[in-house]
Amino acid sequence: MIHFVNTGGTFNKRYNMIKGTLEVPKDYEALENILKNSLFNKKYKITQIISKDSLEFTKYDRKLLLKTIQNIKEDKIIIIHGTDTMKKSAKFISNIKDKKIVFCGAMKPYEINQIEATANLFLALGFIENAKNGIYIAMNGVVDSYKKIEKNYKKGIFYKIN
Repeated sequence: MIHFVNTGGTFNKRYNMIKGTLEVPKDYEALENILKNSLFNKKYKITQIISKDSLEFTKYDRKLLLKTIQNIKEDKIIIIHGTDTMKKSAKFISNIKDKKIVFCGAMKPYEINQIEATANLFLALGFIENAKNGIYIAMNGVVDSYKKIEKNYKKGIFYKIN
């Protein structure tokens, strides 16, 4: 069983036609759409927390993320998270040693670009099946320990460092 923790981020943003803005909803519609409309055939659970752009995360939000993960019984956890502070959150929860945790997200909202969000999610899903306990980031075709993945803010992509 895989347990998803959906925290918000660009992955989940949707256009609000009334306000004319992109907003992070308090649901997991994007994640559910990907899982239901693909050939994903595993049992899963989804926990929805925070529902913010990761640039707005507070220390309280990260403490909530940590506590949520610690209380999850499953050892395979995929966290949908904003890309800007993904690595900061990964470091914050780095004392968890008994689970396989993979962060993923999207540079463009699922509502705008379904391919990128879906590809990043399935990269995380494929990796977690054979991963050792640890904390990882899966983005843009690369996946490794959160310590070995960086975001290039000028190009808008993630890459592996040595």
